[in-house]
Amino acid sequence: MKKIVIFGGGSGLSQLLKGIKLFPVEITAVVSVADNGGSTGLLRRELNIPAVGDITKVMLSMADTNQDVIDLMNYRFTKSKSLGIHSVKNLLLIALMDLKGNFAGAMPVMEKLLDVKGNVLPLTEDNVNLVGITSSGKKVYGEHQLTKCANKIVEIKYDKEIKVNPKVIKAVEEADLIIFSSGSLLTSIVPHLINKKLVHTINKAKADKVYICNLFTQPGETDDFTVKDHIDYLEKYLGKGSIDVVIANNEVINSDLANKYATEEQKDPVILDMHELDESNIYVISDKLFTIEDGWYRHDALKTGYLLFSYLMDGKRK
Repeated sequence: MKKIVIFGGGSGLSQLLKGIKLFPVEITAVVSVADNGGSTGLLRRELNIPAVGDITKVMLSMADTNQDVIDLMNYRFTKSKSLGIHSVKNLLLIALMDLKGNFAGAMPVMEKLLDVKGNVLPLTEDNVNLVGITSSGKKVYGEHQLTKCANKIVEIKYDKEIKVNPKVIKAVEEADLIIFSSGSLLTSIVPHLINKKLVHTINKAKADKVYICNLFTQPGETDDFTVKDHIDYLEKYLGKGSIDVVIANNEVINSDLANKYATEEQKDPVILDMHELDESNIYVISDKLFTIEDGWYRHDALKTGYLLFSYLMDGKRK
């Protein structure tokens, strides 16, 4: 069975996994653990642990269980002042970490409980935070603070050196396809590309590197970015020419919801300009990739999964 490694975090990675898990591939999802907002942030500050929120969200997206169990895992004790902000899944993983001593011991138990189809790996077990450098040289500490920063962030670092999970290195070396999922470039994707050892391993790997481009720009992060601009940003960390394939939406997004995105959130559809990619060696797979779920634009999980699986099995088509 072919092996794929997917780097990401948050809803972008979770959405992708819902589709690709339906195909006969061995999946390893690598998740950033630097989130410091919401429930995860409170738990990190109190218990001095890496972020668990994105990990549990990704595990649920790969779980082969019924809706009642998913609803239970997502349940929050809203009537409790102390527990109301925390989901059951976050508390459960933290309890397992306490019992087993670390992520490495806790994850297999959680995966067995949820019947997770594939492997979910934290990028690191270190308790670290992101640091953004603005165009004026100011440092902004913390993922949550970065998403709220009004100034343009030109570089992302960690507040200390991290040790990458050895299982991540091994998975990359053995992969048949390496994927960077859609999601925030600054806080979901780039955190995986700060460690030079991991970047070297990715570039040295036999597998093609695929980027699934975002549907919309992120205010303050990727304003006015085209597909090519997203790739260029990734390659600031990976190195020029590192991305082999991009999967991007080529259908016009024009609706009342899109207008709401533009006026209320300052988010605009990402434009695929094929002329910008003429001089690159990047293979472009384009299609209508969006759907609307619960009042939000999302990647069509099944179609995106199908396009990835088709490329994995057949390669480039002329």
